[in-house]
Amino acid sequence: MDRRRLGRTSIDVPAIGMGTWRTFDTDEDRRPLVELAVESGIDLFDSSPMYGRAERTLARALEGIRERVLVATKIWTAGAEEGQEQADHTLRLFGHVDVYQVHNLLNVPAQLALLERLKSEGRVRAVGATHYQESAFADMATLMRSKRLDMVQIPYNPLRRTAERELLPLAESMGLGVLVMSPLQQGILDRRPSTGQLEELGVSTWAQAVLKWVASDPRVSTVLTATQQAGHVRENALAGDPPFFSPDQRALVVRIAERG
Repeated sequence: MDRRRLGRTSIDVPAIGMGTWRTFDTDEDRRPLVELAVESGIDLFDSSPMYGRAERTLARALEGIRERVLVATKIWTAGAEEGQEQADHTLRLFGHVDVYQVHNLLNVPAQLALLERLKSEGRVRAVGATHYQESAFADMATLMRSKRLDMVQIPYNPLRRTAERELLPLAESMGLGVLVMSPLQQGILDRRPSTGQLEELGVSTWAQAVLKWVASDPRVSTVLTATQQAGHVRENALAGDPPFFSPDQRALVVRIAERG
């Protein structure tokens, strides 16, 4: 598994990480899935209070191995008091947070100040912000230019490339880390490449091709994808192994995606 530096921080992150949206909103034991991910080189797990029981389920799955992994999570509320309550709860679960983000830019003045304070206290290693809609990219760019962030989390795949034009160049120029969310959504998995095209790309599945396409962008730190199937964990992890796609291979992935 290739590893990259998360922007200007001292945090080395894997090319592929695991999201917990929907898949960890359960009381079921996710430790076998987490252990398989770690064995496969996926040791960054992203969560949020928005995801129901996900933070709690992840914390249980990490008992005894917390120091071997990276936890990224978020403050998800417009209320300053509730933001503090969320942070207190999260820190009780995980001890510290490696990457703490303002979810969907909710009440940035209050929540970013909270995360900056926690970072100054040594309880948070990196501070960032997220948004899932391109309509918020202008606000995200303004925040990025404030120099208060270490990283951002944004959507990006071969069918969803606004970030490629509007935010990735800025992240690169400012030395910010980039986590990519939802790489396999927006209908991308409906595409049907031929066996010959997969062979040309050096991958075994289309999902693997899409993940590697994102990971091949040198401005991306980690690609996050959620699953509860063991086979998909291994498949996803392979997308984070070199060699990464050449410009011609990335162009082929785009052609397949755009033609459907």
